[in-house]
Amino acid sequence: MLVNGVPGNLISIRDRGLLYGDGVFRTLCVINGHAEHWPLHYQKLQHDCNALGIHCPDFAGLTAQLDSLLVDHANAVYKIIVTRGLATRGYAPAPDAVSTHIWDIFPLPEYPKSWLKQGVSLRLCELRLSVQPRLSGIKHLNRMENVLAAAECNDVAEGLLLDVGGWVIEGTRSNVFLVSAGRLITPDLSRCGVAGVQRDRVIAYARKIGMSVEVRDVALAELLAADEIFLTNSVFGLWSVATFEQRDWTDFSCAIQIRTGLEDE
Repeated sequence: MLVNGVPGNLISIRDRGLLYGDGVFRTLCVINGHAEHWPLHYQKLQHDCNALGIHCPDFAGLTAQLDSLLVDHANAVYKIIVTRGLATRGYAPAPDAVSTHIWDIFPLPEYPKSWLKQGVSLRLCELRLSVQPRLSGIKHLNRMENVLAAAECNDVAEGLLLDVGGWVIEGTRSNVFLVSAGRLITPDLSRCGVAGVQRDRVIAYARKIGMSVEVRDVALAELLAADEIFLTNSVFGLWSVATFEQRDWTDFSCAIQIRTGLEDE
């Protein structure tokens, strides 16, 4: 772990990331010493910092720190966190706050191999995401909604989240896609939700191969009527959904095509 570029695992108890969840993060896989899609993750990190008015460390500096970690951790999940930094008492941020940045490292998770080939089970969460357009798309540190939702579905691969209006938004840790009549559809995230790197990659690849892509509101009934459903994130990649709400799917052909295409890029 690095804290502001220095090995260690301690931050101040007055760091705004700890006090208020005032910060952002991104998670990426490192395989055989290669940090997958790091430039794309940095672009997201920079975008999210700018949206919140937090100073984002420069790409060259973070890349140098990342490279130093790759020597001893060639296969792992890396997390880069940027907080607004130290705080005085009160919510209002200081205009001259100096951000804190942290690299954390975790073992690669081991998922059942059957999930990749046979699909996963998805459960509808009772929790509903609040609507806050100012935070939409941003992977900020205040993830209490996801924590509570994930606690509902420990016995399945993933939980599905709707917003307070009943629209499909995302999984507890993933973005959602459906395939219907040859069209690739993913929920609009302009009200809430996190826009992941894998989501962007799937959309870009689908458009490259000439597939119709729609980013819009998705009702639960439309999701249940889909020809395919699949989930994406930067750790597990792409999972097809085999079971959701008493409905089963066995045709994963579109998801397999996209997953194979992304792996070849």
